[in-house]
Amino acid sequence: MTKPSLLSLLLSLLLLTSCESVDDDRIPYAEVRLTFPTVGDWNIYGVKGDAADSRRYIFTRTERIPADFPYTSLDRTGFGGLLLATDVLGELHVYDLACPVEARPTTRIEIPAGATSARCPQCGSTFDIYGATHGNPLSGPAADRGYALRRYHVSSGGPTEYRVITH
Repeated sequence: MTKPSLLSLLLSLLLLTSCESVDDDRIPYAEVRLTFPTVGDWNIYGVKGDAADSRRYIFTRTERIPADFPYTSLDRTGFGGLLLATDVLGELHVYDLACPVEARPTTRIEIPAGATSARCPQCGSTFDIYGATHGNPLSGPAADRGYALRRYHVSSGGPTEYRVITH
């Protein structure tokens, strides 16, 4: 083997073994659009920006969580619902509630009282939702397989939309 070929091989091997990646694309595509038209709506229904604050949004034919949220016919809450969470710095992050191991819309992650991570009640996997790795698996089958939570985008809307969550 020539020196350039050997160097190329070593560099490729180093790149393949030095990076751990996660798969955050396990959840099937489903439309996501959740709008908070005004600051007042956000103050009532959104997360406050406090560290480790969270709230669930599920809008299907049979479920409406929170029950008093002013959903419109344009709103969509993804495959399993949405989890809005603020990390330790107060930054907002949005995840699909469906466990990426189970990949079913009704098997949703939960945040046990006093916990600092989300947990799937079916497979037992835990996920970082408040820390630096934002949706990455911490333990269980999700960590073994490298399955992270699906993440969604948050943007400030235009003159008639305060916050918008999209795919």
